[in-house]
Amino acid sequence: MLAGLLYIWEAKMIYTLPDLEYPYDALEPYIDAQTMEIHHTKHHQTYIDKLNTALGDYPDFQVHLVNQLISKLDAVPEAIRTAVRNHGGGHANHSFFWPLLKKDVDFGGAVADAIEKQFGGFEPFKQEFSNKAALLFGSGWTWLVADDSGLSVVTTANQDNPLSQGKTPVLGLDVWEHAYYLKYQNRRPDYIEAFFNVINWERVSENYLAARI
Repeated sequence: MLAGLLYIWEAKMIYTLPDLEYPYDALEPYIDAQTMEIHHTKHHQTYIDKLNTALGDYPDFQVHLVNQLISKLDAVPEAIRTAVRNHGGGHANHSFFWPLLKKDVDFGGAVADAIEKQFGGFEPFKQEFSNKAALLFGSGWTWLVADDSGLSVVTTANQDNPLSQGKTPVLGLDVWEHAYYLKYQNRRPDYIEAFFNVINWERVSENYLAARI
């Protein structure tokens, strides 16, 4: 009987907080341990809790992966569409973000070749990405995305995700203040510069190759 109950519970896609692949202090001194812990256990968990609440009365939508929900928001019932957009987006964005972070990974791989071809080199890419992240008004994300035309840098407001626009994220940076304020206060450009020291280019390259399939 218990096994059957567990199966029913697992069949309903009740979203849970993913574990990090590293301890909270692994990104020091670029991203501090306290920020990482609060960001992961408080902010990300809140998005998950509110997404689960929004889907509570809609069992047909509890079986979808979160990326499927935000990729086809028009198919989500209007009564919960905004909640799924905000909190589903928050869950999807952060789940994508955490594995992108790792120190001491050299720029390389298939994505490096594509960036050099698309942007003319790493430095022009970094400049464009950094400028768009610094100039993004309010809260949101900056992304390197892939689509039929190749790679490009885009921004989204709040917890919107490029999947909703038909683009596939390859790299993303959270520029909400909760991602950096404890260490960097209002110095968003310093946080952006620090981010380039903790990009897991191996994972980014995997994302790029998956986007091309």
